[in-house]
Amino acid sequence: MANPFVHVELHTTDPAKAKDFYGRLFTWKMEDVQMGPGMTYTMLKPGEGTGGGLMKQMAPGAPSSWLAYVIVDDINASTALAKSLGAQVVTDVTEIPGMGWFSIITDPTGAVLGLWKTA
Repeated sequence: MANPFVHVELHTTDPAKAKDFYGRLFTWKMEDVQMGPGMTYTMLKPGEGTGGGLMKQMAPGAPSSWLAYVIVDDINASTALAKSLGAQVVTDVTEIPGMGWFSIITDPTGAVLGLWKTA
C-alpha cells in the first residue's frame, strides 16, 4: 500500500476517562509524554498493528473524535495537492521536533484526515 494509515489519535474531552476506558477495554499500554506547558500526549501502544495517541480536545465545544493519519513522502506537496483538489487545510504543515511533520485536512465531503511525514 503506497500511503498506509500509520497513526490514529483520539482528541477527547476527558483524557482520564478515555485512558481508563481504552486501557481496560483493550489492555493497551499507555505512556504520557509532556508536549509543553499544560499539554500531555499519551502514546497508545497496542503491541502490534498501528499505534496512536490520545490528547485533550483542543477545539472549544468540539466532541471527542478519532483522527487517522496517512504517511506521505512530501508533506508540503501533499498538503498543497489536497488543497488544490478541494480540501480545506485545518492545520498547515507543523513540525513535531525530532519526530516529523503533520498537517490536517478536511476533504471535499467533510471528512477529516491527518497527513504525516516522518523525520
